[in-house]
Amino acid sequence: MSIIITGATGQLGSKVIGQLLKQEVPAERIVAVVRDPEKAAHLAELGLELRYGDYNDRFSLQNAFAGADKLLFIPSPDAHDETLRLLQHTHVAKAAKDAGVPHILYYGYVFAEQSTLPLAATHLLTEGIIRSTGIPYTFLRNPLYADIFLDPQALQAAAAQGTLRSNVGEGATHVVSRYDLARAGAAALTGEGHENQTYELAAPRAWTFYELADALSAASGKPVVYTPISYEENQALLMQAGLPEAVAGMLSGINAHIAAGGSSQISEDLQRLIGELTPLEELVREALAMKIE
Repeated sequence: MSIIITGATGQLGSKVIGQLLKQEVPAERIVAVVRDPEKAAHLAELGLELRYGDYNDRFSLQNAFAGADKLLFIPSPDAHDETLRLLQHTHVAKAAKDAGVPHILYYGYVFAEQSTLPLAATHLLTEGIIRSTGIPYTFLRNPLYADIFLDPQALQAAAAQGTLRSNVGEGATHVVSRYDLARAGAAALTGEGHENQTYELAAPRAWTFYELADALSAASGKPVVYTPISYEENQALLMQAGLPEAVAGMLSGINAHIAAGGSSQISEDLQRLIGELTPLEELVREALAMKIE
């Protein structure tokens, strides 16, 4: 069986590959589709086949997908332009159809029908395009990545100051680590019965920033309390930390989305696929242990 993975050098794609190898899927059965083969030399050293594929070049993708038994489609990173991303996703779906791919697995966005985030519409449309190909599919709907909220520098500063500040208010979030989402992808790629299924990969329990502060206190050994602040205060705080205004505004907007309850829905799907998720305190400990360059 040949498993072809797009975005293989990205954070999620590389973790899926790591999980497949951990499950003793032979390296020669895994094909990594990359835009820059030189940056994927480490994958070739592991025994994977490298194939060139660019989301902007449909014919390169069609060649890259040849002989696939399963295709794991990781979304384009060009989230700064959702119209461009949708065009790229259309290229992937058309190339998969023309290459005769028998099963496509796609990482979309969790509870997309109810979400007000702009990216949710892109993922919903992509799912529709994939359905239109007639190819059996598996939709792995990711929540926002937990590491967005577990920035090592921010957590270390919060531990040093004794306060965690954010404009998420009283909101709870179902975010999950990339590691656990990669485990889900590997499980769907190697398991049976996942054709034409949609999995909402939210955590089975949402956590608040009060709980994040408690986890940070336990992990750092220092008392930390959560202090809610306004959107404007949060944006200013992020800009003081060196983030561009646009990025600070985007992150503050995501926090406001959480404050309004947009990230509170939960699901058992991920737990059914992988078993227990990585606990919040462990994720915090891992973030605190990271070196800040």
